[in-house]
Amino acid sequence: MTSYDRRDLGLLLLRLGTGGVLAAHGAQKLFGWFGGHGLEGTGKFMESVGYSPGKASATAAGLAETGGGALLALGLATPAAGAAAAGAMTGAAAVHKPNGFFAQEGGYEYAASLALAATGLAITGPGRLSLDHALGHFANRGWMVPTALGVTAAATAVVVGARNKRLQQSKEAEAEQEPLFEE
Repeated sequence: MTSYDRRDLGLLLLRLGTGGVLAAHGAQKLFGWFGGHGLEGTGKFMESVGYSPGKASATAAGLAETGGGALLALGLATPAAGAAAAGAMTGAAAVHKPNGFFAQEGGYEYAASLALAATGLAITGPGRLSLDHALGHFANRGWMVPTALGVTAAATAVVVGARNKRLQQSKEAEAEQEPLFEE
């Protein structure tokens, strides 16, 4: 009989909590569940904060959060699941960064915490109380960790960089339209 240790139980709790929160957060975007705005409303919000096209951005973020979160909770394809969730949360942190760190001021604290937890799970692995373990770790190989995190980091850098460029161009265009002096 296999006995599970504290590490396995701790990883299970961390996976269920982090994955459950991420999946619910993504379901708000995709389906409008749990008080969310669905793809239409989230798409409009994404456009307003510089992610364009908005509906495609909402879909990508929702899938990364819902899928990554559900897979983390199950402990399946843990490197890819953690990387996807971390990428989505990094994109969210970029939106909140101008407001500082703490969440009560609208800062990036919450998104960063979820990103770090998902990354930690991707690196550490799911533990023995997981589908990855039950299925022989076919989707949880050592080489998958740097690959998933590297690909996600590159894609996130491109997406957030494009968003930041759009916001800067918009700010410059607005500045050009403002009169230099009052009449």
